Amino acid sequence: CVVGLGGVGSHAAHMLARGGVRYLRLVDFDQVTLSSLNRHACATLQDVGIPKATCLVNFLRKICPDPNYLQLDPRVQMYTGEDASLLQLENSQESWNMVVDAIDDVPTKAKLLAYCIRNKIRVISCMGAGGKSDMTRLHISDLRSASRDPLASKLRQLLKKELKDFSPTTSYMDDMEQVAVIYSSEKTVVKLVDFTDQQIKEGVHHFGAVDGMRIRVLPVLGTMPAIMGQSCAAMALCEIGKQPFSPMAGERVSRNVRHRLLQHLKQREKVRRDDLESKEVVENDDVSSTEGNGSSEADVNVKNNNPNEDKRAPRMLQNGTKWVGPVQIDGDDVEYLMTEVWRNRCAVTGDRLGTVLELTRWDLSRPSTCNNMVLMGKSSMQKHDAVGQSSFSLDVRKRIESRLLSARVDSNA
Repeated sequence: CVVGLGGVGSHAAHMLARGGVRYLRLVDFDQVTLSSLNRHACATLQDVGIPKATCLVNFLRKICPDPNYLQLDPRVQMYTGEDASLLQLENSQESWNMVVDAIDDVPTKAKLLAYCIRNKIRVISCMGAGGKSDMTRLHISDLRSASRDPLASKLRQLLKKELKDFSPTTSYMDDMEQVAVIYSSEKTVVKLVDFTDQQIKEGVHHFGAVDGMRIRVLPVLGTMPAIMGQSCAAMALCEIGKQPFSPMAGERVSRNVRHRLLQHLKQREKVRRDDLESKEVVENDDVSSTEGNGSSEADVNVKNNNPNEDKRAPRMLQNGTKWVGPVQIDGDDVEYLMTEVWRNRCAVTGDRLGTVLELTRWDLSRPSTCNNMVLMGKSSMQKHDAVGQSSFSLDVRKRIESRLLSARVDSNA
């Protein structure tokens, strides 16, 4: 279901149809205008004045005339949040694979996202495309991470109000599995277009498509909404095809940060191994003193500082419950873990990069490969080191393990 068929939504719907999506509901109350021709995916001069939904259906039917392979369901209506039928399927047992939100009116956008969150519908939402031109600053993230985007800031405020009776927390803003947003971190350097003298003279309220919606607009470079719409379609197609990708976080991780995390990890792993092997030596000493067999091999290695021990060959300790050995990730893996797997957030609390974060093994019986490494704040890591996974709630453990399942063994795999 694509809601909003302007510059962003028309490109998203276009590529979803070309990508093989079998059923598409196209929702937009508005008509094609002259000003939309610089960014609409398929509208021509002859389409000016007809509904955008109708315009898209006419074009997509030229691509796939057979309704058995492409079923189009145009709705020339405005989504207000009051009429839920626009987002309901005829078969109540079915649900949407995806909703693409390409609405540019913030209050309406908030109502749509609130509906999707309440009903656990996966949604990809596009933030502001107006006044932007640098495509290298486009990002896909959770809603809370969207920065330098006035639309996203306003949306977060309104969404809190819409959902205050539904959710006591705002965890939905951190959940990319529920709401993923596409936004530009480029600083907007233009302002809303001023009214002309003629508009002021005739009354500005006459120039709005619907009462209560914003009349003034930002200048739009047609390429930006096109790229953002294509990005929405790409993400939707990959998820529907069971091949989802992990978007890279907007914040880049410097070499110094990567090096610091890796060195801290190596030092903690060394300390952990020394501690476990020291305990093993003490236990062996107790056994040896009882049986009179002398020092164990492990005891000799520690006491004599056997140079072979410096290689720290992997081994299992404490009856096979603790793996010890060299760290098996490098600086590239650290960046992959931070930006793609954990998105620069603590896996437990969701705190951002500004917090002191560290990498640690989730399952201490397994080696330090990427699919066993978790990014945590210092306090969470200390809990984990002291008590283990049981120090966290079941929901947190499930979330972490689900994310680890999607991680590669190493960043080059």
